[in-house]
Amino acid sequence: MAYSTAVARQEMLDAIAEAIDGIAVALAALGEAYELVDDHTGERLEGELFRPVQLAYGRAKRTHGEFAGRYDLPSRTFVPAAPGHPSQGVKGFVDGAVRAIAGADAKLASLQDSMMTIEVGDAELREGLSEVRRLASEVPGRARLFVRTLGR
Repeated sequence: MAYSTAVARQEMLDAIAEAIDGIAVALAALGEAYELVDDHTGERLEGELFRPVQLAYGRAKRTHGEFAGRYDLPSRTFVPAAPGHPSQGVKGFVDGAVRAIAGADAKLASLQDSMMTIEVGDAELREGLSEVRRLASEVPGRARLFVRTLGR
C-alpha cells in the first residue's frame, strides 16, 4: 500500500494535536497553581510561566488550524484540560506543567527530526512549530527559578 502525502499530513496534524493537548495540561496546571498563591506570587507565576505556555498553546493551535486549512484537512477543536487535584500544591502543579510542556516539546521535536515537516509540510508549519518549541523551551528554567523562590 502506498503511503500518500495526505495520510502523512494527517499524521502530522495528529501529532501536533497531541502536543497541543499536552500544552493544555500545562496551562490547566498553572491556572490551578495560580489559584493557590497570593496576588504577588500570582503575578509572577502569570508573567514567568503562564504567559509563555499560553502563547505556545495559541501558536500551536493556529499552526495546526492553518496547516489543516491549506491542505483541506479536518481541523480540530481543542478543549481545556483538567488541572488535577488541589492537594498537589503549587509546586506539584508547576512540576506537572513542566512535565506536560516537556512532553509536548519532545513530541514536536520528534516530528521535526523525522523530516516529515520538510517532506510533506511547508515553511509556515516549520516556522510555527519552531516558535512553539522556542516558547516551550523557556518554561523549565523559569519554573525552577519560580519554585526556588516560592514563598520568599
